[in-house]
Amino acid sequence: MPFPRRSALLATFTALALALSGCGASEVVTEKAAATGERSTDYPVTIENCGRTVEVDEAPQRVVSLDQNSTEILLSLGLADRLVGTASWTDPVLPSLADENAKVPRLADNAPTYEVLLGADPDFVTASFGRHYAEGGVVTRDRLDETGIGSYLSPTDCSDDRSVNGGGTRTTPLTVDDLYTEIRELATIFDVPSRGDALIASLKKRAAAAVEGVDFGGEKVVFWFADTRTPYVAGGRGAPAILAEKTGMTGAFPDQTDDWPAVSWEAVVDADPDVIVLGDLQRDRFPGDRLDDKIAFLENDPVTRVLTAVKEKRFIALHGAEMNPSIRFVDGLEKIRTWWDENEAGR
Repeated sequence: MPFPRRSALLATFTALALALSGCGASEVVTEKAAATGERSTDYPVTIENCGRTVEVDEAPQRVVSLDQNSTEILLSLGLADRLVGTASWTDPVLPSLADENAKVPRLADNAPTYEVLLGADPDFVTASFGRHYAEGGVVTRDRLDETGIGSYLSPTDCSDDRSVNGGGTRTTPLTVDDLYTEIRELATIFDVPSRGDALIASLKKRAAAAVEGVDFGGEKVVFWFADTRTPYVAGGRGAPAILAEKTGMTGAFPDQTDDWPAVSWEAVVDADPDVIVLGDLQRDRFPGDRLDDKIAFLENDPVTRVLTAVKEKRFIALHGAEMNPSIRFVDGLEKIRTWWDENEAGR
């Protein structure tokens, strides 16, 4: 939906500032548009976004991204100058984006409060995971609408017009095209469509190169994201399933519809994977977030140390963002390729 209340307030403020400075409104808008946009998007833009209709009257200028995945897409599109806050980080930012990211305030390492979000004075909010918009999360999208702030949720978290992470169920497997849709839609919203096309082309090229000749021959894999007590492992329909499928591995829990279901260690032992992909999370939210802690647990716990992958030390380490729906899926494929070249090629 459009956001007239905030637009009206901004228009009033802008008119006053222009009157005081003696400049014309068209001069200011033209200068800003030339600096940040391509003038390719025809506004208003209407997008069907996970059961909601989002209408954007003009390119957002003050954006808060509630998740690292969304942040790295926006930074990759050259939009650091539009970002006024980021949150929910599991890993260090991509090195190629570090300089631009340093210019953007980090509102919180995890989810910010609603008050902190409002303190950044955004005109648009993006999220990768719908829990931020759920009751008890940062803020509902209805409340953002009421305050004239636009919002967007990644299509990678949407199934049957409901957020998977926000309480829904993924009824069909995630695809890479869902991620590419997110990039295209954000590029359109922010009037940088050619940058979106270039980013997608680059990701496709890297992904193709990463998996060329890689085939694990159907070996069973467990993707372990977090928690030593009740491990969160990959189900059969989320982002890790894409990594497994593209490299010839078979997920150990294909019938689990949650992206990261909590299972028992006995279930992992029953699956007895050939390979375990370990989440190397740069945070301390759950026991075993860090890579070294995961390996120490697997090798010393009497239940897990009997696993084939543990006894043979067949571990592949990925950052959390590389196992979630994000542009880092390519980095995940490249790391799996490196492990394959060092351990499996010619075996």
